[in-house]
Parts: sequence; C-alpha cells; structure tokens
Amino acid sequence: MLKELSIQELVREVSSPSPAPGGGSVAALAGAQGAGLLSMYCNLSQNRDKLGDIVDMLKKVGEEARFLMTRMLEGIDEDTVAFNQVMEGYRLPKESEADKAKRKKVIQEAIKNAADVPMQIARGSLRVLSLVDEVAGKGNPAAISDLGMANLQARAALIGACYNVKINLGQLSDKQFIKDYASEADKLLEQGQELYNKNRLVIEQEIQ
Repeated sequence: MLKELSIQELVREVSSPSPAPGGGSVAALAGAQGAGLLSMYCNLSQNRDKLGDIVDMLKKVGEEARFLMTRMLEGIDEDTVAFNQVMEGYRLPKESEADKAKRKKVIQEAIKNAADVPMQIARGSLRVLSLVDEVAGKGNPAAISDLGMANLQARAALIGACYNVKINLGQLSDKQFIKDYASEADKLLEQGQELYNKNRLVIEQEIQ
C-alpha cells in the first residue's frame, strides 16, 4: 500500500514514469498533512490554566482532525486504485457489439469513481480549512506557524483534488453527473478560498 511506504519511497514512486500515483494521491497526502498539523496545533494547546474552557473545544477539533487525517491517508491508495480500474476498463475486449457496450459501461462507471475519490478529498480538505478557522489564534501561539502550514496544505489539497475531479468529468457522458460534480467542485473551491484567506490573515497577524 502506498500509504505504508516511506516518504522517500513514495516520492520516488510519484516521480516514476507510471501515471499513478499522481496528482490525486498527492492531493490526498497534502490533505492528510494539513489535518495532521491541525491536530498538532490542538495537542500543543492543552494548558487549561492559560486557555480555560477553550481547551475542550481544541480537544474536540483535534479528534476530528485526526479522523480526517486517517481518511485522507486512505485516499492516497484509493485514488491510484481508481485510476488503475479505469485503465483496466480500457483493456477490455471490444471485438463484438456486446463487448463494446460492456466495455463502455465499465469505463464510465470507473471514471465516475475516479471523480468521486478526489471529491471526497476535496470535501475533507474544506473541512480542515473550516476547523483551522475555528481554532486560529486561540491555541498555543508558539505553534501558529504549524497551523499556517496546515492552512496551506489543506488549500493545496482542495485545489488539487478539484483538478482531478474536473479532469475526469471531461471523459463522462452522464450530463447530470457532470453538472452536479462540476457545480460542487466550484462551490468547494470558492468556500475554500474564502476560508484560506480568512485563516491566513489571523495566522499572519499572530506570527508578526
């Protein structure tokens, strides 16, 4: 499994001539790293004497961040599996009309899945940005740069995941599916940019 590889092994695998793992898996990794840094910020903000009842909120956010981290780590492999399933569909026989019909159906379903996997990463990444918004400036000021990196990673994951959603939509014939996923991707990107900008202002003010 890709998520079990060392950092060096995974980066080398990404850099190989093979088309997978590619941008979708890397987006999932970025999202996981963003969630992990958010959890770190919350874990380093457990001084109740200084933070009072905010500590309970930070603990809750940290727990959700760890859940999101685990989920997006799984996405590293899921994206590559989804791509490979599309490729397997293209290798199906196409001699007879029945073969062609079956092949087309399999490919279309595989591409839908290949669009859905990064959509899940995009949704998770937006949630990370939302959680950063909840805690920004409320925790340990010594860890604010780590939260800043969480904000950056979650934004990169969201944008990269939406790239992968949209590139797959171009290969589909289901117009309603295309419309729904394109619309959601655009909304996620818009909401994510607003949260990222808001978070960045709070983070950079505290860093200064």
